[in-house]
Amino acid sequence: MAGTSNDSGATAAVALNGVSKRFGRLCAVDGIDLTVQRGELFALIGHNGAGKSTLFKMMLGLLTPSAGSIRITGQAVTGRAFREVRRHIGYLPESLVLYDNLSGLETLQFFARLKQADLRSCAGLLERMGLAAAANRPVREYSKGMRQRLGFAQALLGEPHVLFLDEPTNGLDPAARRDFFAQLGELRARGVTLIITSHVLSELQSRVDRLAIMAEGRLQAVGSVQDLREQLALPVMIELRAGADIEPALRTLLAPLAGVTVVGGANGCTIRCPRPLKMEVLALLAPLASRLDDLSLNEPSLEDMFFSTRRESSPAALAVAAGPAPLAFSSVEA
Repeated sequence: MAGTSNDSGATAAVALNGVSKRFGRLCAVDGIDLTVQRGELFALIGHNGAGKSTLFKMMLGLLTPSAGSIRITGQAVTGRAFREVRRHIGYLPESLVLYDNLSGLETLQFFARLKQADLRSCAGLLERMGLAAAANRPVREYSKGMRQRLGFAQALLGEPHVLFLDEPTNGLDPAARRDFFAQLGELRARGVTLIITSHVLSELQSRVDRLAIMAEGRLQAVGSVQDLREQLALPVMIELRAGADIEPALRTLLAPLAGVTVVGGANGCTIRCPRPLKMEVLALLAPLASRLDDLSLNEPSLEDMFFSTRRESSPAALAVAAGPAPLAFSSVEA
């Protein structure tokens, strides 16, 4: 199913071609074509059971595809040659398992040895995650958010070129979520490729370069948030705060425009407007400006787009765009 960018898979950080995975009769991943470019912040979203975690595990070399090929930084995800590539891949799993009797520092040192990473980097990573004060405390005393930060530190061992993050903001409070995405912004600016899954769609909407919506093992749509808005052609909602008497005037004014509907409410009206008519509707509202208390224009959210693709029978294929992010982790949680 669709979803490649225009650039060659040979230069991509991650390139999937016709990737499928079957478990007996169950087809968990079905014919995925996808490229993720170097330095891109890419999100993979979908309902539970959509195939996201299976796809992650195949890209990490933990599962073998039933069909198709996967390349990470140009190297096939098979055989001995991939072992060297894997040292430069970071992974934060959704369900993070840690040894409760080890301290935070000992935990990082344990993973550093497994990954053949520099042990001297461990203290710096704890500092970066706001965990320096808890470095020598046993992990059993860590809060859920602190464990998640420790897991993120583990994923950063060895200065990875590609970073896979599966539900990475689980257990983080709002300030820690903000700081987490600031860290991703810094990594992205250094050219690290970031692939993230999350059920918290609102936190991805303004931060990712591109995203893929996955359902039933297939890609339903791929592109930037704005690309998806235009491709899926969901209506724009224009909220008007005004007296109840404005509704009849609005209906008369907008009647000539096909597909535009007006819904009255206690404090005004909502205009449901096809995207191509947005500017025309706003121009028609000008004569009523003196009767309006306020106006807000609401573009379809990522959540709207996600549920729209689940209702669609034919998948949409798109491409590139978007922008960066901000700064660093605050102090240890209580």
